[in-house]
Amino acid sequence: MRGHTVDAEVLGPWSLRTSRAFWEGFSPSALSDQRAGDGIRTVFRVESDWSRAEVELTQRDHLATINMAGDGDLEAAADQVRRFLALDVDARGWPDVAGRDPVIAAAQDQLPGLRPCGFHSAYEAAAWSVLSQRIRIGQATRLRGELVDHHGEGGAFPAPAVLRALDLDLPGRKTEYLHAIADAALDGRLDGNALRAVDPDHAIRSVQQIKGLGPFAAELVVLRGANAPDVPPRHEPHLEAEIIQRYGTDRTLAEISDTWRPYRTWAAVHLRALREQRTHKIDGPNGH
Repeated sequence: MRGHTVDAEVLGPWSLRTSRAFWEGFSPSALSDQRAGDGIRTVFRVESDWSRAEVELTQRDHLATINMAGDGDLEAAADQVRRFLALDVDARGWPDVAGRDPVIAAAQDQLPGLRPCGFHSAYEAAAWSVLSQRIRIGQATRLRGELVDHHGEGGAFPAPAVLRALDLDLPGRKTEYLHAIADAALDGRLDGNALRAVDPDHAIRSVQQIKGLGPFAAELVVLRGANAPDVPPRHEPHLEAEIIQRYGTDRTLAEISDTWRPYRTWAAVHLRALREQRTHKIDGPNGH
């Protein structure tokens, strides 16, 4: 394997330790094989060529050191790391949201420097949405783990061409839907950068054209797969419940989230993270 190192400046608040703790509890794409210390290690598929890449990332103040290894496009891989760790977002205005919303101010205090970590790619987010449909999150996590163990490569999720060729024994129409997702990934319709480059509503509608992906799944792909930072979740009943808990029954997501711009996804993720800390469980089958 070749190596490639990038030192990237991160604008605004950031704590790799807090972000790692958040990701370690993110069952759809949980971290494993972590070394002692505050760095992050993971393996993933590079969207530009679907090669396998390894990354070890460390923090020194506002500088992220991204050490890549792999046989494919490692520059694209490093850019993808910045995206799925939300290091590509200029967050110098994020503290201003706290000044407009005391609930978010408290969330920032409790989760200092958190940058919402997403799926490695929109492709993996789409696959997770199918695996987790109509079953519990623990069952879906096992299905994903079996796919990685039996058909992946060194801990990386199966590449789209591999997934497309598999004859899987899965409940319902999951195999058919996974094949459709693999086709979409190979056609470029699940490219994270492309989904981030267009209006979020347009991106969500385009993802919904993929067989097996409804409104909730399409939103997951854009918000947590492409890791778009400023999209208010519209299909998240547990977020609605948390808003009632923290803001009262007379407030709506549309009203409240307007004060969160341009970090509406981030604010929503913070509220969900606090809910999970309070209830000690991940609500809902999709871990959205």
